[in-house]
Amino acid sequence: MLVSHTIERPSRLDTAGRAFSWRDAVVYQVYLRSFRDANGDGIGDLGGLSQGLDAIAALGCDAIWLNPCYASPQRDHGYDIADYLTIDPAYGTLEEFDEVVRRAHELGLRVLMDMVANHCSSDHAWFQAALAAEPGSDERARFIFRDGLGPDGELPPNNWDSVFGGFAWTRVTERDGRPGQWYLHSFDTSQPDFDWRHPAVAEHFENVLRFWFERGVDGFRIDVAHGHFKDAALPDHPGGRGPDAGHNHGMWDQPEVHDLYRSWRALGDAYEPEKYFVGEIWVPSPDRLADYLRPDELHNAFSFDLLVQPWNADRFRKAIETGLAVGRGWPAWTLANHDVHRAVTRYGQEQPSYEALPTDMIAAARRRGPADLDRGLRRARAAAALALALPGSMYLYQGEELGLPEVLDLPDAARQDPIWTRSNGTELGRDGCRIPLPWTREGSTFGFSEAAAATTWLPQPAWFGAFARATQAADPDSMLSLHRDLLATRRTHLSGTEPIVWLSPADAEVLAFRRGDVVVVTNFGSAPFTPPSAWGALSPLLASQPLTESATVPPETTVWSRLQRGVAA
Repeated sequence: MLVSHTIERPSRLDTAGRAFSWRDAVVYQVYLRSFRDANGDGIGDLGGLSQGLDAIAALGCDAIWLNPCYASPQRDHGYDIADYLTIDPAYGTLEEFDEVVRRAHELGLRVLMDMVANHCSSDHAWFQAALAAEPGSDERARFIFRDGLGPDGELPPNNWDSVFGGFAWTRVTERDGRPGQWYLHSFDTSQPDFDWRHPAVAEHFENVLRFWFERGVDGFRIDVAHGHFKDAALPDHPGGRGPDAGHNHGMWDQPEVHDLYRSWRALGDAYEPEKYFVGEIWVPSPDRLADYLRPDELHNAFSFDLLVQPWNADRFRKAIETGLAVGRGWPAWTLANHDVHRAVTRYGQEQPSYEALPTDMIAAARRRGPADLDRGLRRARAAAALALALPGSMYLYQGEELGLPEVLDLPDAARQDPIWTRSNGTELGRDGCRIPLPWTREGSTFGFSEAAAATTWLPQPAWFGAFARATQAADPDSMLSLHRDLLATRRTHLSGTEPIVWLSPADAEVLAFRRGDVVVVTNFGSAPFTPPSAWGALSPLLASQPLTESATVPPETTVWSRLQRGVAA
């Protein structure tokens, strides 16, 4: 039982100089375009990131993951790369990037970049050369060009769908003006897929990795890491087309991809200290995911199963058990990222009773519908406290530490996500979680931009100022202060190798476990919960909501407590 309800706030610990391990690191995800704008053009940039690194370090993070900042026409905001060896001018210069790495390391923050190697931009020099070349040329062989079906080749080579909607094939016009071959794009038409069976592709990307490693980058998050190779026969998908077609085994998760990661791992391991790789991998079974985490492949992969769960104790526990099993006890957790709706909104919506489809898990995290944001915030606070108590690394998407809701009501004309356009507006896409951050309560951009008259690249709602970082920093009960307390307490009390020992609360709406001398209880229900005396005497360390004199765990709340050895309950 809880023997005290008094909580002493943890001291803030400096991250610089402390022992570091990717295994339990807290990584702050920077969506650069929306983080902070230093030059006043309404677009976040490297100068703005340099200004904000102190805030990330003060939060208690160990590393940053930087979404793509390479040269790009920005049709998918950086995931369509035209040049892998330079910085997009909208974000700054290589010199400014070097300064970000230098300053981050000075603050004790490691730096991960985003590696997008399944596809590039249609503006990439290789693809432009392929368009100008003849069918069958070596220039086209670096991509997946094929003749069409039908008497005149007017039909796509197979029935594959793009992840963003519509066919995954686009037909080109040949140099003589006639309709010609088709090229594969797993995502937008502006993102042609590489053919990884061409040796020049593998050689190019090894050079790209070395280029950034030599500049001090500590590792990479690998975008669509289950992609890259396709079934060489390009067979039709037996499931057909549409959102209910199921996993396309010919398009994803080919066996050759594992040799690719073995080569990248060997390259990274040759550095001192070794470089780090974490994969974004969407596959239909935990066994398939585990294949990517063999000792000579990727260090880690995101455990997305937890992210897509509704507010339900049993579903959370199953997702945690799956993640721990696949991640060898130290998975990469996250509750939000740049591809899904924000946690406050998701947890405030009506919670689905159905299981997320293994073949389309992300759909469960991009639902429409009204949200009770007060309830969503309580649940998001409790979920953050639960996730940060787990063994493994934690990836914190920018703005989640502020409790930002999803902006669901963006004007149609303001939306820029290709998911919105390719689905003809049936899917909202991801713009609502990418709104430029509020730094101050006042001002036309809430402190996001240095220029008072700047127009942000996506419009900020009028209510955004209420979530400003500056305001929350001064409020000990804010979402930002909770995250600072969580990270400081995690470092002090949960930095060891203790595994989870599940506790049995005899309440289906309560999830509880022990790690070492710390007991973590999350009450998913609507009634207070009193920990049983059999768990021992518990002294609270931290709670996601204020505790009462009754020494119970309030509804929709997580409490961390220290087990007092030798004290009677």
